[in-house]
This record gives sequence, structure tokens and C-alpha cells, in this order.
Amino acid sequence: MNLQYTGEEVIAAEKSTVWRAITDPAWVGRCLPDVVDVIVHDPTHFDAVTQVAVGPVRGKFKFKFELVPGAAGDRMDMKISGGGFGSAIDLTAGAEVSEAGAGTTRLNWSGQAVARGPVAAVGGRVLDAQAQKLITQTFANVRERLSAGG
Repeated sequence: MNLQYTGEEVIAAEKSTVWRAITDPAWVGRCLPDVVDVIVHDPTHFDAVTQVAVGPVRGKFKFKFELVPGAAGDRMDMKISGGGFGSAIDLTAGAEVSEAGAGTTRLNWSGQAVARGPVAAVGGRVLDAQAQKLITQTFANVRERLSAGG
């Protein structure tokens, strides 16, 4: 099952502050909804364990993340793979980072997910709604944490 999402967040923080945060694997890992644990391996790789509920499939999923920052400091891409309970999920996400005005930054983001196993068998609308909630909440958490100065 292939799912695609797009969105935008306007953050009350300077672009340089946003860039420092989204290139820090420990900081990014803590923006995931329902995160249980984050293990940083190096400046671009980390693992995260999250609580996931998609219909009747509930439990902890473990994901491996690779951050791929653009050299110009205006694009961040992420490669994510993992799963749990016999299900596998591969995601790619990216965000264009640009100034949105005095002291604000805009993240135009997109993401794509491919799910296999029991999670995909739950059904398109249920999985689509949960995946959209997870990806949207992650970017909203980035905005909230940075806008609050954290």
C-alpha cells in the first residue's frame, strides 16, 4: 500500500535555529508522536521506538532513520524503515526550509509511506488516516517545540 502526504508548517523561529534542530537526530527523534525511546548512532542515523495503533494492530514499532541534509541548508530529507508485529513500513519524507518573514521559517513538507504485512491488511482508510496523523503530528511537534523555544 502506497500513501502520500504534503503539508506546511510556519515556525516562529529563525531559519538557522530551525536548521540546527532538524539536523540533530536526538531532537528530531523526540518530535515523533508516542515516542518511547531514541538511540542516536551518529550525526545522521538514529533508531526510534514508538507506540503505534492501526485498527486492531497495536504495539511498539522500531524504526531506523537516516537524515539527509541538503548542502545549501534549505532541504532536509529522511529515509525511514522499520516496523513490528510482522509488518514493515518504509517512509521517505522531506522538507523545504525557507524564511517566511521576520523571525519565522516555513517548512513545506511531503512524505510517502509503503506498508506491508498486517498493518497494510487493516484497510486503506484506517491506515491512511493513522499514517497521515503520524506524519502531520511529527511536523506539528517540530513547529510547537521550536516556536516555544525548545
